[in-house]
Amino acid sequence: MRILIDYRPALSERTGVGEYVHELTLALVASAPSGESLTVFSSSWKDRLAAGTMPGAAVVDRRVPVRVLNAAWHRLGWPPVEALARASYDVVQATSPLLVPSSRAARVVTIYDLDFLDHPERTRREIRRDYPSLAPAHARAADRVIVISEHTAADVERRLGVPRGRITVARPGAPAWPRREREPDDGVILFLGTLEPRKNLGVLLDAYERLLDREPSAPALVLAGRIPPEAAPLVARVGRPPLAGRVRLPGYVAADARLDLYRSALVFVLPSHTEGFGMPAVEAMTVGVPVIAADRGALPEAVGAGGVLVNGDDPDALAAALAQVLTDAGRRQRLRDAAWDLVRRFRWSDTAACVREAWTLAIERHRGRRG
Repeated sequence: MRILIDYRPALSERTGVGEYVHELTLALVASAPSGESLTVFSSSWKDRLAAGTMPGAAVVDRRVPVRVLNAAWHRLGWPPVEALARASYDVVQATSPLLVPSSRAARVVTIYDLDFLDHPERTRREIRRDYPSLAPAHARAADRVIVISEHTAADVERRLGVPRGRITVARPGAPAWPRREREPDDGVILFLGTLEPRKNLGVLLDAYERLLDREPSAPALVLAGRIPPEAAPLVARVGRPPLAGRVRLPGYVAADARLDLYRSALVFVLPSHTEGFGMPAVEAMTVGVPVIAADRGALPEAVGAGGVLVNGDDPDALAAALAQVLTDAGRRQRLRDAAWDLVRRFRWSDTAACVREAWTLAIERHRGRRG
């Protein structure tokens, strides 16, 4: 089986989608059976994917701007990826909801969530332009749709009209990090993710202000992640009283620095409007950090009994949950124990196995459609 996977979301700063693509590709390479050939595809004007980045996989790296190629692929369905890679494949996997054009291969798309349908204003320009109008047809045309949670699978079936039998759930795995032995003496309240509207950080700041009213000595709040231009009002707010000096904005955190960041936390908070899964919550639970998350999207699926679920639109409820977890060491320990049992079920090897099964089913359907 000859497979091409689009690695571009993981090419530079790896946020949630990029981390999923990177870890999935590593797991696929590590578990590749005899006779399987995996090609990692990249295209960018400035960022290079060097040979040796994925030992055991072939690398195709083209100096074509991402926006130019995406416009051609999304709007024209051209050029076929075989022309860029100078090879042929049995399966071409897009790591976005939009198809990678192919002349002969079975085609697979990956859908993380459908927030772009309901709230395109929360997304960047290219996604606003292409995803809402094109993703439904691309998903129905794909030979297989991969999603990262049962929640997203149900959404794709209901809202995009893709039969459940053509959807594969390939949940993310947990990182291979050791569980920390003790809490930090001067721990923080941590959020990790791009500081974008869908993360609902305004409500988190409201809740933190209420927490400071109740507990003036509450830990500092760290909002770690890339700071896009649209986050300017949030940045201005944390520079004013009562948040000035209490909220830190370290910016994007590289993959090799995330473990230390989690180790610095007493509690991790993810109040998002929606999540396709919630990988940062699983990362926090892996380290042994209690999690407070919104009770919507796929977060209940990812967090389960390993965290506290609250109404993400209620700052009073979020402040109360923070106060309770921060002041109750016994509850933090119970949450850590429950989380540890849960995250051991999330394995990247299982993710790779699910994706590999999706490839086989995609090939079967593609051959059937071609007669």
